[in-house]
Amino acid sequence: IPDPLHRAWHATVAWVNGPAPPRIYTITPLFPKLQHAPLTLLNHYAPSRIHRVLLYLLWCLSWLLTFSLILRASSFSASVPHHGSPVRLSCSARYWSEGDHCGLNGDECRPFSNATLAFRCPADCHKTQVLNPHAVGDQEVVYRPLVVGGPAEQQTGFEEVLVEDAVYRGDSFICASAVHAGFISDAEGGCGVLTLTGEQAGFTSSKRHGIESTAFDSYFPHSFGFLRGTRASCKDLRWPALAISVCFTVLLGLFTTDPLTFFCSSVVILFFQTALATDPPSLTNYYSLLSVALGRFLPACFCAWVTYRYTVRRSLTNLTAQIEKCVLWLGAAWVGALNNQTFDKIPIQRLTPHDIESQPGAIPALILIVLAIFFIALGQAWAFRVEGRMPRYLAIYGLMVTALLLMLAIPGLNLRIHHYILALLLLPGTSFQNRPSLLYQGLLLGLFVNGIARWGFDSILQTPYELLKGAQQGSLLPDIQVLGIGESNVTFGFGRLPVWDERLGVRFDGVSVLVNDVERFRGFVDEREVGEGELTWTWSRHRTVWPEYFRFAYMAGSFAGDFSKAGVWTREGEWVGMREG
Repeated sequence: IPDPLHRAWHATVAWVNGPAPPRIYTITPLFPKLQHAPLTLLNHYAPSRIHRVLLYLLWCLSWLLTFSLILRASSFSASVPHHGSPVRLSCSARYWSEGDHCGLNGDECRPFSNATLAFRCPADCHKTQVLNPHAVGDQEVVYRPLVVGGPAEQQTGFEEVLVEDAVYRGDSFICASAVHAGFISDAEGGCGVLTLTGEQAGFTSSKRHGIESTAFDSYFPHSFGFLRGTRASCKDLRWPALAISVCFTVLLGLFTTDPLTFFCSSVVILFFQTALATDPPSLTNYYSLLSVALGRFLPACFCAWVTYRYTVRRSLTNLTAQIEKCVLWLGAAWVGALNNQTFDKIPIQRLTPHDIESQPGAIPALILIVLAIFFIALGQAWAFRVEGRMPRYLAIYGLMVTALLLMLAIPGLNLRIHHYILALLLLPGTSFQNRPSLLYQGLLLGLFVNGIARWGFDSILQTPYELLKGAQQGSLLPDIQVLGIGESNVTFGFGRLPVWDERLGVRFDGVSVLVNDVERFRGFVDEREVGEGELTWTWSRHRTVWPEYFRFAYMAGSFAGDFSKAGVWTREGEWVGMREG
């Protein structure tokens, strides 16, 4: 080895190993008398260990009782007069499913009319967006609340019955529609009764109460509106519950120096506040919600213990800067746990190549996030060098990067870094007792808790179908020919069947047709008589005064490929072909 290279190697190794002896970071409290005042008070009034244990048990019982009473009032105590207890809906709840999932003529999503539903909506439903393009006629709705319709401009048959005479298409988000109609408050949620209004036409567009709806200039067999005089007094009490939980954790943070007690108690409160109040999973039954939360809690506890054992303990042991601990570590933990509120404006809904390419503003946001992580990592790497721990952590992160690259190379699966995984990957880099590390550590722990409490332990490797469920798969699209068209009838030919889709490895032997986003035809080659030729289908116009929108997809048994863009049969009887895609 040449001497210059040999000297450079030894100089690099010496630099990486850091100073001798290493300098261990510790936090000296600012204004120590002020920050030690809670400890002085505790020593005066609870000098013995038994006193402190009793105080801690009282603290635990007080939080549990208060939090439980608020949750009960927020989830179980409401009733709608003459309609009983309401059904708990998620912000994304709707009647009508995607594509052909409601079956032929929508029969699997019946009833269409003459039915009511007493419901309960949570707060903040204006933030729930549809993440994959959803067809509404020849339009596509994406990255916004799915609300189609609003105050009607024509006769609905429900005048003087519905709030604002507003009618919404059956595939609209129910809770966002209720906010749009002014039926419930977005800030507090609410209860009420909706009624199914059957087939309606001419759905209007308007921006009301912070939600912009989409217009649809044709008919749809399933619609709903909100009955006047049925709004009940029930509020989503997530914010009072949050205030209680924050106060209790701050109180504990000020009066304890034991790192394990502080960490475990904070994680438990962060988890159940997120899972049951501020960002719960989308479940309509509260007992199911409790079951899911408890099922996720135990494995989350194991991850939290490992994090404490190898990362957090070093940061919190012998830390007596009580106020700084609450502001930096605990405050950041709450910011991370409230991810649905604090980082909601960042235009990256899912960290996948598909979403980053398609969502407006996602690429600049990702660049800023990567740059921020890079510069923070440089600061943390310097801290590792100062403490003499850089070689060990270079090895740890080298193994992590190698594992990620190996997973990235596995064919047929996509790597997806959920935010709970990102937090677990970055947390080892915060194992110092300095102020920046307290901030980063609390934030990452909060993101981990939010990810598990809300979404569970989703796999780091997912199939393309799991990753983009509901999105276009890139399948073949039918070769459509208009064989005949008039004012009242149109006939389509579907070309040669079956066809082989090389990309998906599927043999398509049928065709599905959506008319106004409702499946009206499903035909297969084996249904034809011998010698009949190509598969064809004739549709008679349902309403003469409205245009009709047609979308086509190949079928393989019960599996439907991608649906095409919409072709339009205008009210004048002309055909406007589909755009590509």
